[in-house]
Amino acid sequence: MGFLDLLVVASMPVLQVLLISGLGALMATQYFDNLLSPNFRKSLNKVVFLVFTPSLVFSSFAKSVTLEDMISWWFMPVNVGLTFLIGGIIGWILVKLLKPNLKVEGLIIAACSSGNMGNLPLVIVPAICNESGGPFGEKEICHNNALSYASFSMALGGIFIWTYTYRTIRSRAMKFKALEAADLIIKVPNNGLDSNAETALLKGHNNENVAVEVPPPLSDYVGDFENQNVVDHDHTSVKGKESFWHKMTEFLSELLEELMSPPAIATFVGFIFGAVTWLRNLIIGDNAPFRVIQDSLQLLGNGTIPCITLLLGSNLTQGFKSTSVKPLTLFCIIIARLFLLPVIGLFIVKAAANFGFLPVDPLFQYVLVMQYAMPPAMNISTMAQLFDVGNEECSVILLWTYGAAAIALTAWSTFLLWVLA
Repeated sequence: MGFLDLLVVASMPVLQVLLISGLGALMATQYFDNLLSPNFRKSLNKVVFLVFTPSLVFSSFAKSVTLEDMISWWFMPVNVGLTFLIGGIIGWILVKLLKPNLKVEGLIIAACSSGNMGNLPLVIVPAICNESGGPFGEKEICHNNALSYASFSMALGGIFIWTYTYRTIRSRAMKFKALEAADLIIKVPNNGLDSNAETALLKGHNNENVAVEVPPPLSDYVGDFENQNVVDHDHTSVKGKESFWHKMTEFLSELLEELMSPPAIATFVGFIFGAVTWLRNLIIGDNAPFRVIQDSLQLLGNGTIPCITLLLGSNLTQGFKSTSVKPLTLFCIIIARLFLLPVIGLFIVKAAANFGFLPVDPLFQYVLVMQYAMPPAMNISTMAQLFDVGNEECSVILLWTYGAAAIALTAWSTFLLWVLA
């Protein structure tokens, strides 16, 4: 497969995302009578969270993945977990080095750790198999395997995104909202030569140059955040004397609550239907008695990607107006997500293959490495909208990372085809 052919295959899905995002951005302006208003976007996000995403995950997982497949692909859950773990560590390091705004911390960690495990693989991997003279064997067999790998990847990504990523964004959002609700964020003007109380507090044109004053119980937030200075006047904080078991119980209860989210439940139920043959035969196949259920869920699931992408673009209208994400932060996220993480992933996959942990199929190894190279999951935008924290910043991060992914995915695909095929 030539470089130009690969360029087209890798760029098309990302270009589709950019085009639909542009339409969403226009629909949020006065030219479309503010069709995607903030209130409508919040309601639509809830529909995506409660209906569309669970339908997509269940229908894909129950149809494409069997119990035998999941046993032979045991390393893929480990690999996906490593992408989130290593990416989360890199994101945490970036937060410590860059010291961003509190409401951006969770977005940085989420963008570095949570890759698009479903939408892009479902398009890119089968498309490579469809090319004549493809490097992964006979076209039909390659295409079926690619769909199965991508569906399994999407289901696994859904588990981690709606548990690990969901918890990461929610915890930071709750901290930020707690400060706001308790009136503990006090905006005061910086002592600049050209600034005064009126310019910083009354006019409200620039929210960046402010100081945040935090009382003693919130001394964990001490630091020079991006465009915000946090001052702790009293270092005597009261430490809780909770027992280890009480903390463990509290953590497990929070984890259970997150596992009960609709997308996570749909993943587990889809796993059961895919693994149990008689349940699978009830809804999958031309002669299945309840195939209308699967067809209906597929129909609902088809609305997930367009809605998420439109919502992503609609938030860009606010993101370009005011955002506290610095160019250095965007550059670091792009390097971490699209270069550093794939390099680490390539060494992990090659080591696993050398130890005999992976199937012989080179397409399986290709998918494993590409899981490290994917841009951030678009569901991050849904979560930011759900908690109403960092919507504009999230849109800008996703815009630039997906723009860079058009080049990065092509480069990585070319390199992996040369190494693995």
